[in-house]
Amino acid sequence: MEAKQIRSTFIEFFKSKQHQFVPSSPIVVKNDPTLMFTNAGMNQFKDFFLGNEQAKVTRVANSQKCLRVSGKHNDLEEVGVDTYHHTMFEMLGNWSFGDYFKKEAIEWAWELLTEVYGLPKERLYVSVFGGDEGDGLQKDMEAFDIWKAIVPEDRILFGNKKDNFWEMGDTGPCGPCSEIHIDLRTDQERESQSGYDLVNNDHPQVIEIWNLVFMQFNRLSDGSLKELPAKHVDTGMGFERLVRAIQQKSSNYDTDIFMPFIAHLEERSGKKYGLDEKTDIAMRVVVDHIRAISFTIADGQLPSNNKAGYVIRRILRRAVRYGYTFLGFNQPFLFELLPLLAENFGEIFPEVAAQQDFIAKVIMEEESSFLRTLDNGLKKLDQIVLELNNSGEDVIQGKTAFELYDTYGFPLDLTSLIARENGKSVDEKGFAAEMEVQKNRSRAAAEQETGDWVLVREEEGVTFVGYDQLTCTSAIVKYRTVKDKKGDRYQVVLDKTPFYAESGGQVGDQGWLHYGGEHVKVLDTKKENDLIVHFVDKLPEDPALEFWAEVDAGLRSKSMKNHTATHLLHAALKKVLGDHVQQKGSLVNDQFLRFDFSHFAKMTDLEIAEVETIVNAKIRENITLNEQRNVPIEEAKNQGATALFGEKYGDFVRVVTFDRDFSVELCGGTHVKATGEIGLFKIVSEGSISAGVRRIEAITALKAEEFVNVQSTLLKEVQEMLKNPRDLKKSIESLLSERNELKKEIEQLHAQKAGALKSELLKTAKEVNGFNFISAKVTLPSADSLKKLAFELKNEVQNIVAVLAADIEGKPQIAVVIDEAMVQEKGFNAGNAVRELAKEIQGGGGGQPFFATAGGKNLSGLDKVVEKANVIFAS
Repeated sequence: MEAKQIRSTFIEFFKSKQHQFVPSSPIVVKNDPTLMFTNAGMNQFKDFFLGNEQAKVTRVANSQKCLRVSGKHNDLEEVGVDTYHHTMFEMLGNWSFGDYFKKEAIEWAWELLTEVYGLPKERLYVSVFGGDEGDGLQKDMEAFDIWKAIVPEDRILFGNKKDNFWEMGDTGPCGPCSEIHIDLRTDQERESQSGYDLVNNDHPQVIEIWNLVFMQFNRLSDGSLKELPAKHVDTGMGFERLVRAIQQKSSNYDTDIFMPFIAHLEERSGKKYGLDEKTDIAMRVVVDHIRAISFTIADGQLPSNNKAGYVIRRILRRAVRYGYTFLGFNQPFLFELLPLLAENFGEIFPEVAAQQDFIAKVIMEEESSFLRTLDNGLKKLDQIVLELNNSGEDVIQGKTAFELYDTYGFPLDLTSLIARENGKSVDEKGFAAEMEVQKNRSRAAAEQETGDWVLVREEEGVTFVGYDQLTCTSAIVKYRTVKDKKGDRYQVVLDKTPFYAESGGQVGDQGWLHYGGEHVKVLDTKKENDLIVHFVDKLPEDPALEFWAEVDAGLRSKSMKNHTATHLLHAALKKVLGDHVQQKGSLVNDQFLRFDFSHFAKMTDLEIAEVETIVNAKIRENITLNEQRNVPIEEAKNQGATALFGEKYGDFVRVVTFDRDFSVELCGGTHVKATGEIGLFKIVSEGSISAGVRRIEAITALKAEEFVNVQSTLLKEVQEMLKNPRDLKKSIESLLSERNELKKEIEQLHAQKAGALKSELLKTAKEVNGFNFISAKVTLPSADSLKKLAFELKNEVQNIVAVLAADIEGKPQIAVVIDEAMVQEKGFNAGNAVRELAKEIQGGGGGQPFFATAGGKNLSGLDKVVEKANVIFAS
């Protein structure tokens, strides 16, 4: 059975059990502060488990894109080394939200595996939770008894908390689980040793394929467990492992999920898979990592130097390094796998095929950039290993590892990997200390401690009224305390709110909660999963009271104008540049708008002007907002609405239209009632932020008017300075031409002066101990002229040692130049000498043994530099 059929069979089986198929949510998490990436199928259903939201359908199934490379669930180091771990993987799952529980979940799992897929029952083992004294939890005898009616007792194991109690993170939904394992060893191996003893013991052929989690608890911040409002089922089956079991392979990578990619690498590299361990590991790393990289970029996360973007860059660089070292690729190669990826996954995950060219461009640019530094970095690392071998040491110092990271882009795990290959290790604590010192990497400012929610009243859900009104009567449903360096602040959830939560690039609303004479400031509003969370500086004296919620109308109005302008801008860019333009990110606040979009070339001035003209024309048309709410997603797409890659849309969406022939988008943000309210649109910058992604920053309304007024005033001042010429441009060109001519004259004068100075210095040269020595204080116009003078002296005087103490426009500089022969014969070193001389001018510098320079603060110390040079070289 092929992989595609195995996946579709799973989906159809659970449809037959009255489950609704739900598309995968994006692999990049946007509204959950506890996660960067989706690491399990249950992530998108978290609010159902917590009771924050009522599920409209109580039985669902899907195939979810997952990524496990950071935090608690981190499989990166095992990927490629073994045969069954992955960074990105598919998790097949079925869920019950307060509907069925353990009996149905267990029986259906067994039915699907043994009767539908035909896996041999004698190769299957199951485990159930064996209790935990620390949490006061008993053995899961309910699950044990259900399994006992299906399989012999000698195939049921009681597992510990690590293996059989599933937790999403340090806090959140959790519960006991029952795992199904399969023994894929040969019959001979199975006869010699029971698979029972190998379950959960990291045997590569005795592996878990399905985890049935029974969500019963919520882990609180103090570590205690609290019963969830309802019992749920959350199952997760690794698609890659399932395919391996059904196709009877000894490795996930031997299945038809990965073999087409490995075949491509074999053809490109000229190396065969299965003959050499290092080659095999490299191919497995590449074919695994290309999926993680591509799916994440498709969902809107570009490689970068921080947070989620840095994780993706690490994965990409790990793949490039393996390809470079073991497969012989010294040119970009990963991007070539995109057509295969689109072909194999286009049916279930169409976003890769839809953005194939864009993803390939981003990956190719990242590969090219890293390959430029990889060669030098590997040479540096080879030298470090050689020095360790010569000294008999086995540990790469943390400072050295950090230099590789900071200078050559080597993540710590890459340095550690290469170190292990050479029998070395890395001082990771030392690396961490160096990282902490680097200011722009500091995480201290973001550290905070979040308490548990305190329930004030029971509510079915939260109602957002902010599209239609900016005030309403509200009440607090729950609140929690947030502690950070600024002290205690609070987050509150309201039963009804006019406050828009940060989403889709638009910042969250600010405003007030009024309690009679008491006024609580709302500092920000954000989404946490599907909760609208209000950040306040204090709690009301009585949180149970009703109050009057009021949005800051001025700030909202400015944000709305900028948000609507992004829609007009998006449409205008498509019109001017082409349909390939796709939004890749945005920021909309009361001050400006920022819009990131896919495009592979710098926009010309003419293109920018044309975009501005189109947007402003649409503003002057005063197009009325056409807003449709609760539109079925397919109907919205049929209307031609633009959907953004990486956004999770529900079954029903909001469609925002400004002229059906111009801008129709799926959007949850707030907008002006008519485009004329924007007033004026002005682009202030356009540039590249990464491969294939450009960024426009623009302003609207009063900000745009202020900008135009400032530019107009500046232009007027320039005209007045130039005595109001008829042709301002021609007048400025004339001034520039005159300036350039004068500059040439000055350079000629400087050259003449330097020539005269050189002649004077040549006369002062004296022979000392076999070399010609010059030491003098000089006055020069620039550092370049100092360097030029030093090398001219070197070219004209044999065996020279020269020290020039220069006054350059009131700032002290030193140059030391030494003939290479004197470096060899006398052991002189210009770098060492200049560092010592720089002390006299309160400065520092360095360079090569034959030439070095230094700068400083103390101009009066130049005479002492000349004296000290005589002591160093001529005494």
